[in-house]
Amino acid sequence: MLQKSENLSVEGKTIRSGVFTFTRRISKRNPCLNMTILKKGRWGKYTTKEDKKLFFYPNEWKKLMELAKDKQKVNFSLQINTGARIEETLNIKVEDIDFGRNNLILKKTKVRARLGEKKPTPRIIPISSEFAKLLKKYARQYNLKEEDYYYRLKSDAINKAIKKLAKQVGRKEWRDFSSHNIRKTFECWLIALGVDGFKTAKHLGHTPQVALNSYISPDIFTNQDKEDIRKLLGDLYSYNERRF
Repeated sequence: MLQKSENLSVEGKTIRSGVFTFTRRISKRNPCLNMTILKKGRWGKYTTKEDKKLFFYPNEWKKLMELAKDKQKVNFSLQINTGARIEETLNIKVEDIDFGRNNLILKKTKVRARLGEKKPTPRIIPISSEFAKLLKKYARQYNLKEEDYYYRLKSDAINKAIKKLAKQVGRKEWRDFSSHNIRKTFECWLIALGVDGFKTAKHLGHTPQVALNSYISPDIFTNQDKEDIRKLLGDLYSYNERRF
């Protein structure tokens, strides 16, 4: 019979429990931020570490989509064209798309407890006419009915795929990528195109403070980057676009 003994202390001292011995650093910061956990997958070791500020440039994204598998492309397209969180995109059904107005309703959204929310608040966002056509194509391709979800990969599988593909397109920080970085990419692209900050925040479901903390300068993108972004996002918010 195992004899349990536990010793917990702070700042890098040892915790012992049964046959396991490991070291934990107690911090006032969120322990889930930048967490690294080694796992073994079919394509080798990977980590769950992520850096939420990383994003893809348009040339990297185009290459990534060329390398992605068909069913991965469905999920990636949903994220890069909506900027929605992974759990929001995984719960999009065909009936959630208003093809007449090029709108999409996100029904399962993040519950922000700090703001006093107790249940998801549905969010309606615009989509480009090009993306609306792509969604129709996906519905036909996979024989989806109105009540069906668009193809749903598990979030863990999506995160693994993003790391692998980020490595293949040449990103040195590929271990730090996750599905969240597609959302960050969308946000950065809207900023690059000069979309109003308030509209960007509302689209993403951000509070003003989060939007301020997430701000980047559009000047980090070249004119060619901006032209490529416009092609990738289609006519989404095109009426708000400023001259480069």
